[in-house]
Amino acid sequence: CTIEPNEGIVNVPDERLNRITKYIVPQKIIPAALKLVDIAGIVKGASDGEGLGNKFLSHIRQVDAIVQVVRCFEDPDVIHVSGQVDPISDIDTIETELMLADIQTLENSLAKAQRTARSGDKEAKLRVSVIEKCNKHLESDSPLRTLDLNEAEQAAISSYGLMTAKPILYVANVGEDDLEGKDPLVQSVREHAEKTGAGVVCVCAKLEAEIAELDEEDRAEMLAEAGLEFPALSQIAREAYRTLGLQSYFTAGEKEVRAWPVPIGATAPQGAGVIHSDFERGFIRAEVYTLEDLETLKSEKEIRQAGKLRLEGKNYVMQDGDICHFLFNV
Repeated sequence: CTIEPNEGIVNVPDERLNRITKYIVPQKIIPAALKLVDIAGIVKGASDGEGLGNKFLSHIRQVDAIVQVVRCFEDPDVIHVSGQVDPISDIDTIETELMLADIQTLENSLAKAQRTARSGDKEAKLRVSVIEKCNKHLESDSPLRTLDLNEAEQAAISSYGLMTAKPILYVANVGEDDLEGKDPLVQSVREHAEKTGAGVVCVCAKLEAEIAELDEEDRAEMLAEAGLEFPALSQIAREAYRTLGLQSYFTAGEKEVRAWPVPIGATAPQGAGVIHSDFERGFIRAEVYTLEDLETLKSEKEIRQAGKLRLEGKNYVMQDGDICHFLFNV
């Protein structure tokens, strides 16, 4: 309910880090991390400025993906803003406001793009065509994430921060008696998510708040009692990672064993660039091996001697779980 968003850094749990450190013992273990920005709820009419709507919408424009928490539990003591628990109605309220805001952004940009296009500017002509295509799609009540745009079309409107083009993850806030999310309310969210290509995670916020206050030993005990393997925040982090189209590769040495987030489909130089832009600019080659080889052969030295250390060039596509050294020259 705050005006300014709350920000938090969340580690992405990855059991592969512990498996690597059995054979390469580092001074530090650093998991991949995500920044979560908690933005206040949006009310109906936000696109017209209701409830400080424009301010909240501007925060959403800056994120890479949206996580929408929707209530999927009944409790007479917890009042719902619209008087009844209906997650699909809640989802529609937000989606409608974001679509209306996107239409406004596109319409405001269209006149300028048309003026530039009249001078024969090819980029502006493409921009006009993409804006019109997007507006038509939004007017059919469909978010832009369901519109198929090629790379050039996406680039033409990338500066607009269109909110319904961002991938979305729904977090179903369930009751303590429905941790697996079997309630029809959760099912309705799952069906909606399937239609729109979104993910769903079930979380009992009440239980999570209690778990978060415990020390590690008691926390493990309470999780076990609830039949949970790990806190729901871990599930959200993993699913958010997937929603963002990310995977992890690792660097491993005496100083640190670290997971690095890299987009699925990224090449070796792009993977190196995640560590430092100089690594990408001066990329020579990557030395790559797998966790399975490390577990079989027990050390990097043995992997080298067995000829299992691969030398990969600029066209190599990074694979989830690669363990890498990058050679570069600037």
